[in-house]
Amino acid sequence: MIVVMTETAVTNSATASPSHGTPAGSARGHAGPAGEGSAGRTGTGERSGRAGPRTGLLLAVILGGQFMSLLDVFIVNVAAPTIRSDLHASGSALQLVIAGYTIAYAVLLITGARLGNLLGHRRLFLAGLALFTLSSLACGLAQNTGELIGFRFAQGTGSALMIPQVLSLLQITFTGEARTRAMSVYSAVLASGAALGQSLGGVLVSADLFGTGWRPVFLVNVPIGVLMLVAVPRVLPADRPGPRAGGRGLDLPGLTVLAAAVTLFTVPLVLGQEEGWPLWGWVCLALSAVLFALFMVLESRLARRGGAPLVSTRVLRAPGMARAVAVIALSMAVNAGFLFAIALHLQSGLGYSALRTGLTFVACAVTFGGVGLNWSRLPVAWRPWLAVTGLALAALSYVDMALALRGGGDGGAWTYLGLMALGAGLGLAFSPTFALALAKVAPADAADASGLLATVTQLGQLIGVATFGTLFLNRLQTASAHPSAHAVAVTLAVLAAVSGLGALIAVERWRRTTPAR
Repeated sequence: MIVVMTETAVTNSATASPSHGTPAGSARGHAGPAGEGSAGRTGTGERSGRAGPRTGLLLAVILGGQFMSLLDVFIVNVAAPTIRSDLHASGSALQLVIAGYTIAYAVLLITGARLGNLLGHRRLFLAGLALFTLSSLACGLAQNTGELIGFRFAQGTGSALMIPQVLSLLQITFTGEARTRAMSVYSAVLASGAALGQSLGGVLVSADLFGTGWRPVFLVNVPIGVLMLVAVPRVLPADRPGPRAGGRGLDLPGLTVLAAAVTLFTVPLVLGQEEGWPLWGWVCLALSAVLFALFMVLESRLARRGGAPLVSTRVLRAPGMARAVAVIALSMAVNAGFLFAIALHLQSGLGYSALRTGLTFVACAVTFGGVGLNWSRLPVAWRPWLAVTGLALAALSYVDMALALRGGGDGGAWTYLGLMALGAGLGLAFSPTFALALAKVAPADAADASGLLATVTQLGQLIGVATFGTLFLNRLQTASAHPSAHAVAVTLAVLAAVSGLGALIAVERWRRTTPAR
């Protein structure tokens, strides 16, 4: 599915803009690191030629890695009850099985982006893919919760090495309309993966292949990962030898402080509800705020001394970037919070099976991905209002589902109508915002922008589960239809209010600037 989608997207973009979309130095050449010149550029600074099948295959491969990595954030949610029963996992241990992956992923994303700039994007993508594939196999064979938690952290580390290279490779391979189209496919994969992860998880757990229960949710990655490990050296352009990105170093002090800040921020969000929000959790959150402030001070001083901060100030000052960060974080927060609460309501409140729960999200995933793929076909004059419209539509869909589910039933057609509208709304809010923000960043800053926006996406999801998930669980008196319906209706009402606030944030119009080449 990913291959067909990406091949079609790149062919369409090449037809729309023939002068954009060929990898630097041709499909057989070497794509240099962000900011370096390439023999494939024309005198105007754009790559010559048009995107061909090999370019589409490159996009399919790297987005296949993105999709596989994203699935593992959500695919475990539906399998959680089976894992708990089979491994006799405590509540805290199960939380770490589910979220240990995301913690490692969020903490190390910025590091992965910088390492890609220093050591080569293909090299880091391969290393991350190999670690992800091996740790997926280990997760599927784990015999106890301790092993599973450790291998989940290893999976997250592999993703953190692999995923920043996806955005960087897209940035340095495509320009102009071809880049916008590639980013649209990227954001569609990113956005729809959340709902599809829960759907696929439900299918695999219910199938109970060869009596393996929950294990296929991890083992499914192994054959795909092996095929990709064979394909990547043949498809991705070789890394250019020599120093990259102007000799920018790793900035170990900055990395250390940022990793500590993100860890202290994410761990209490993951474990707080299960542990009853103990004092140590609030202390960690307060310390994380202090460390984030210290990180900003250190990076500002480094920039003033002519050094290379982890995130370039050019990225932070890029047109629309601050707005994009806010809209992306909010869109991912309401999406993740909704998926968490509604999955619990369907399984615990309404007694849905894992399969039925998973399949319920297909409608949302299809519209989310469809909008992500096709928003760029809309008139350019509409683009400043897509995020506003999307978040407003999301707010209306939450209201629709709150009214449909509050009585304790399944809501019938109104629930599915709300899910379809929600997918379309969040697709309009997330996909254009992500793609247009990156289109305004110069290729030299691709790695920095990759790490920043990927980290914002992950932290937004964690915040959404922590805040809206806690709201749902605190309102849930017993796991039966009517109490659960009340809890989910309150949660959906709050999600509607937050989405409406997001629409107001998104009102600021995008400045009309020429996308970075």
